[in-house]
Amino acid sequence: MAIRFDRPVSNAARFSRRFAAFALVLCLAALIGHRFAGLATPYLVLVLIVSTGFGILAAVLAAAGLRSLWLMGAEGGHDALKALIFAALPLVIGGLAVERYLSMPVIYDVSTDPVSAPDWLKTPSADQIWLKRVPVTPGDREKQLEAYPELTGRRYDGAIDRVLEAVKKVARMNGIRITRAEGDSMPTRDPEDKPAAKSQADNGAIPDAAPDIVPVPTPRPYDDDVAQLIRRANGVTLQGEKRTLVLGLRFDVIIRLREEAETTFVDVRVASRYGPSDLGFSADIADDYLKALDAELLGIAAGS
Repeated sequence: MAIRFDRPVSNAARFSRRFAAFALVLCLAALIGHRFAGLATPYLVLVLIVSTGFGILAAVLAAAGLRSLWLMGAEGGHDALKALIFAALPLVIGGLAVERYLSMPVIYDVSTDPVSAPDWLKTPSADQIWLKRVPVTPGDREKQLEAYPELTGRRYDGAIDRVLEAVKKVARMNGIRITRAEGDSMPTRDPEDKPAAKSQADNGAIPDAAPDIVPVPTPRPYDDDVAQLIRRANGVTLQGEKRTLVLGLRFDVIIRLREEAETTFVDVRVASRYGPSDLGFSADIADDYLKALDAELLGIAAGS
């Protein structure tokens, strides 16, 4: 009489595949919704936390299924393998976020000038929902100095107008959209500079007598020269915003230019729009921008 051997089935492996598939779908939906459909960042963070939780659960169940396969030959090896593949994306995103949160200071605003950070032309505001945070404190600046000692301003041996053009060019190249500017607008004409109304002579009438003294016209300063004087006196401040390529996280950026003697000093301030921690992204954005600016102005950069 033949003996039939029925292999046991691992329920853990079967459920691990289902949980992992749910975690992957949830993660992709949140990323796409945040990047293209206007899902608010606090909700993105919440959904990614839930997705990572399901991914961890799926990985634990998959490990249990593989153990049953090894010890008892239980069915479920394919389900466990699929679960690990499906859960990879949520686990990687969650793992990187946790690693950065633990290794980086819990700050959301960095500046190349921690003592006198550039002021916002318009203070960024956003509904934090459940991601509560407090205003920047001197303690936050001390944390920044300890974590990013190399994040400093730049001094360039050149006129502010020349550096300003490079600053705006590099901003476009780095995906920073300038939304406000101070000291970079062309001055408007005074009412006295408006052309006078047409005289009677312009209407075809003959004047009674020619004037005894004919005024000699003097050239008016060019608007570019006036703008340059304003920039040198007050400096230029540009405010913009940037979104990361993959996650679509929003950051506010402010760039300040000040002319000192024969040089121009450039400071950058970057702040995440949501959350009490930027996970180090603000410093990365500022550092990438300054390195690109150094490359653009290669040869005229001086020590800060």
